Amino acid sequence: MFTIAAAEVVLTGTAFSILVIYHLHLACQVRKDPMATSIGLGNHLRYEWVEAVMGAKEHIEAIQTLRNWVMASSFLASTAILIGLGILNTVFRTEKIAECAHALNLFGTKSLELWLIKLMILVVVFFFSFFNFALTIRYYNHASFAINIPTSDEPAITYESVAKIINRANMHYTLGMRGFYFSVPLTLWLFGPTWMLSGSIVLTVILYKLDRTI
Repeated sequence: MFTIAAAEVVLTGTAFSILVIYHLHLACQVRKDPMATSIGLGNHLRYEWVEAVMGAKEHIEAIQTLRNWVMASSFLASTAILIGLGILNTVFRTEKIAECAHALNLFGTKSLELWLIKLMILVVVFFFSFFNFALTIRYYNHASFAINIPTSDEPAITYESVAKIINRANMHYTLGMRGFYFSVPLTLWLFGPTWMLSGSIVLTVILYKLDRTI
């Protein structure tokens, strides 16, 4: 007999599998054909930008661009930690909120303990985003110093090394944004596994379009 608990496991497992398989496929694409992905193209364009800025010694332009990136990362880091702490605060008074959410739960388990676990997973995701945005700021700050040093004065400072720092910052920025994206199906999971599965499918379709350049 197909129980409610079994439906929760199957639907939730399917939703997680869709997201995991898609990102494994994306990682393979970035390695095999990076220019066909927005991640690979972005890394290449940032290298070209570093070379152009350092070659022309446009330090003011470089600092302004890096400042804008730092401001965006700071805003997202603050948002992530505030949402995470807000959800953590909700954990201590969940009974009435859980009852409202369970009204839309058609096939999933209506266990309060499981609902608390869902909330804690959501908290971890936002803390993960905060951590990555904080690292993004760190690497952009490093890049703001390195990009102003003439390559003739410091052999260790090259176009490749500076571009590597900026691309590493962008990698953490991307991971932080993925945390925000993943929060959508995880939030829907609070209302039941069917909502999460639907959200995961829609999110994967949107990400597929965003992650491709062709």
